Amino acid sequence: MVRDLRVLRREVAPFCARTLMNPFMFVFVFTYLFPKMGQGFQNSRGISFGTLILPGLLAVAIFVQGIMAVALPLSVEISSTREIEDRVMSPLPVTWVAIQKIIFSAFQSVIAALVVFPLIYFIPASPVHVHVESWPILIGTVILASLASGAVGLTIGTIVKPQNIGLMFGIVVVPITFFGCVYYPWVFLEKVRWIQIAVLLNPLVYMSEGLRTALTPETPHMPAWTTTLALLLCVAILGYVGIRGFIRRVVS
Repeated sequence: MVRDLRVLRREVAPFCARTLMNPFMFVFVFTYLFPKMGQGFQNSRGISFGTLILPGLLAVAIFVQGIMAVALPLSVEISSTREIEDRVMSPLPVTWVAIQKIIFSAFQSVIAALVVFPLIYFIPASPVHVHVESWPILIGTVILASLASGAVGLTIGTIVKPQNIGLMFGIVVVPITFFGCVYYPWVFLEKVRWIQIAVLLNPLVYMSEGLRTALTPETPHMPAWTTTLALLLCVAILGYVGIRGFIRRVVS
């Protein structure tokens, strides 16, 4: 963990760049540029689009950062540098090496959420109404979402071949993002019932909905117990799959 923190400290600029770029572009286009052109979004309840998408943007930042923090470095460590061999020779069970990767990824995801949060206050052309309805729900959702994202990254990093990591973002991460209830609440999908049911397999849905519960309770959202239980299951199932895949790849 100390080694990874030292590496992250030397790579602060690339970390901030990859953390800020996508959320910045979405916030700028949808909450600043569109309203300036007279194409603002506001529903019948008077809720601005900036208010609606803030929880989703935080969820995306956590999710993408969690995957990139594990999947990309792991593919290099396993294939080209073989650096992972030094890690698994440490005097502790190999399982803990995998768990450390999930925890370190979760740490980066929490930082990503903290970095992205101010964007929605300073960029939008119309005011964004956000208040913390429940600090325990907010903190719990951020932690569980970060751990789940790290588990997803570990799973992808151990299953996908290193040469296909780039392709993975196009065929896996992008669809998960668009169907992760980032730009709309889950309840709005009721008119397309089969999609509303299918997206329940997407962990990003529960991250977005959980953050809506905590930050924008006036918008439609899933019950807090639903998102919390779903995220716990995601952490348990994806964590198990990722750890088993890690052990299978590095232990000969």
